[in-house]
Amino acid sequence: MTDIVEDLRWRGLIAQTTDEDALRKAFADGPVTVYAGFDPTAASLHVGHLLIILTLRRLQRAGHRPIALVGGATGLIGDPKPSAERQLNEAETVHEWTGRIRTQLAAFLDFEGDAPTTALMANNYDWTQDLAAVDLLRDLGKHFSINQMLARETVKSRLGGEGISYTEFSYVILQANDYLELYRRHGCTLQIGGSDQWGNITAGLDLIRRVTGNTPHGPAHAVTMNLLTKADGTKFGKTEGGAVWLDAELTTPYAFYQFWLNSDDRDVSRYLRLFSFRTHEEIEDLERESAERPAARAGQRALAEELTTLIHGADQCAAAVEASRALFGQGDLASLDATTVAAAVAELPSAQVAELPTVVDALVATGLVTSKSAARRAIKEGGAYVNNTKVTDEDATLGAGDLLHGRWALLRRGKRNLGALTLG
Repeated sequence: MTDIVEDLRWRGLIAQTTDEDALRKAFADGPVTVYAGFDPTAASLHVGHLLIILTLRRLQRAGHRPIALVGGATGLIGDPKPSAERQLNEAETVHEWTGRIRTQLAAFLDFEGDAPTTALMANNYDWTQDLAAVDLLRDLGKHFSINQMLARETVKSRLGGEGISYTEFSYVILQANDYLELYRRHGCTLQIGGSDQWGNITAGLDLIRRVTGNTPHGPAHAVTMNLLTKADGTKFGKTEGGAVWLDAELTTPYAFYQFWLNSDDRDVSRYLRLFSFRTHEEIEDLERESAERPAARAGQRALAEELTTLIHGADQCAAAVEASRALFGQGDLASLDATTVAAAVAELPSAQVAELPTVVDALVATGLVTSKSAARRAIKEGGAYVNNTKVTDEDATLGAGDLLHGRWALLRRGKRNLGALTLG
């Protein structure tokens, strides 16, 4: 689409914006330099960050210049949470995480060359580390109204509870200064972020206006996106095992693929629009197919394959697809390498044993049935499988030949209930 604002609205990527008509004109006159910030509060980004990262990617593909800002300084402070004070991490840890996150962000944007749309990487520690306390108070603090700072929702909720430290209370000043610095250094006139960042972003707009008079780059803008929740009310990006990370060492490509494949039917249309780079027509076709044949999970599969390929590469995506098919009897389990099997087992109800049990005991141990009598009934009715082979003998015992890579046996009850047994 030629109108990037219209595309963002169609995808549901705009919750708030300062002046949409002015923003449309800025994009039309472009290229616009746009930034988003990512504080290193963990060793990896997670899928919740994808909404912002992929929006930067969309804007670059539409002819604009993204800046990926890693908060090496703001990560030492912590954006206030509505509930309680953050635990401050050691400076060495934050600096290490900063490097890891810079590496992750570099994979999403084009940083090569010197075109007007070439992406930039920035670290706010560069301009904050030498900022003296007197300069902070005199040159920046004087532009912030305590009344406005107290009126921020996060601050109000904290004042009504455990209170808030001066450290976190002052976070908004540092983030606003980031926008000012990027405006001055790179002509950045747009910041994007989650809807919970509206107060921080607009504070930056106000600081730019007060300090520079909106010259020489003209007025700056803000766009925020709604924070995602799932249709069932649970938090987006969370599973029973915790956050879904972009780092393959923290969340395996198989688990990443499964996260999207298992998306609720009620969410898949929204996720396709928010995360997929398919055309509007292709997405609408997937939406129709998903509505007409939800059991086929066409939307979920398309999204899982697209994003797993984007994050982990085509080979890892192919391995995840093969494993997913094999687990449900549509592929050869023996062809899966040990790493892929281990990743699949980690996502299943499982039990560890010192010696191989009967199939009945294995079904009970993995939680696939509640009792031995239920296990025997499942076998008798033809609904029990070991490594996709139907079990017909109620007294069968697992043997060494039933172990994948000498360690795992995969059990299934019915078509979709899976469990795993680990020897060791």
